[in-house]
Amino acid sequence: MMKFAKLTKEQFEELSDEFAVFLAAQSIDEKEWTKIKEEQPELAEKELEVFSDFVWEKVLNKTGYLEHFSKDALNLFKCNEKDMQRIVVKVNKEGINLLDTKDFDWLLDNSKDPRIEYLKGKKEYKSERSIEIFDVVQKGGVVSDGKLFEAMHKMLSV
Repeated sequence: MMKFAKLTKEQFEELSDEFAVFLAAQSIDEKEWTKIKEEQPELAEKELEVFSDFVWEKVLNKTGYLEHFSKDALNLFKCNEKDMQRIVVKVNKEGINLLDTKDFDWLLDNSKDPRIEYLKGKKEYKSERSIEIFDVVQKGGVVSDGKLFEAMHKMLSV
């Protein structure tokens, strides 16, 4: 049973060198892998699933921040060891689209506008940290450098 989700074909292609090392660690060379795919497709599928979980676990363990943008809101996450902090920036302005650079710049330039609502929260992980981070990723969150979270956090702490 997979812990996360199987990587896409494109992701596997990008990680082909890492996958080769993964297989080599199990004494499976290219010729052997081709044979397994042809003669034991269920075993090949299992190897792909194990590798996918390995990659996801590695990425998620290193993840410190996530961002999720929609037309009228930003969801910013800081993924601590025991909990996840969240800042929501909701813009109640007609015609706003934060996915558009000019509207996002408007938000940054007008952070004190009364049509902008800020919410802060924190929740402890109820399950494994990596699983909860993966859930946010599955819902559209992307790993970030945390600069926007930290800037908003600093602004809201003043």
